[in-house]
Amino acid sequence: VQLQAFGGGLVQAGGSLRLSCAASGSIFSIYRMGWYRQAPGKQRELVAAITNGGSTDYADSVKGRFTISGDNAKNTAYLQMNSLKPEDTAVYYCNADAVSRNPFLRGDYWGQGTQVTVSS
Repeated sequence: VQLQAFGGGLVQAGGSLRLSCAASGSIFSIYRMGWYRQAPGKQRELVAAITNGGSTDYADSVKGRFTISGDNAKNTAYLQMNSLKPEDTAVYYCNADAVSRNPFLRGDYWGQGTQVTVSS
């Protein structure tokens, strides 16, 4: 299972960005996809996640500003980020709890990070 992240970049405070994460490869099933972020000197933290049933989970710091959605048919998750703040600056990582085919193996898969920088 490979995850490829798109989006990110530089935006002014109050602006918006949209991240996409596409899973590909030998996929049997994806149970959950999410976004984590890691700022310099800080631990990686969950930003938002969505299950294949549509249940969502958000970090308190992004509730009301970020929205995660998914397209099961495309094995893709999206993170719409509005009202961005400088403290949202971090490297954002896509994650999937998925089962691969041949062998059938459930694992935690990670994409490459994408930089989000919010200027004040």
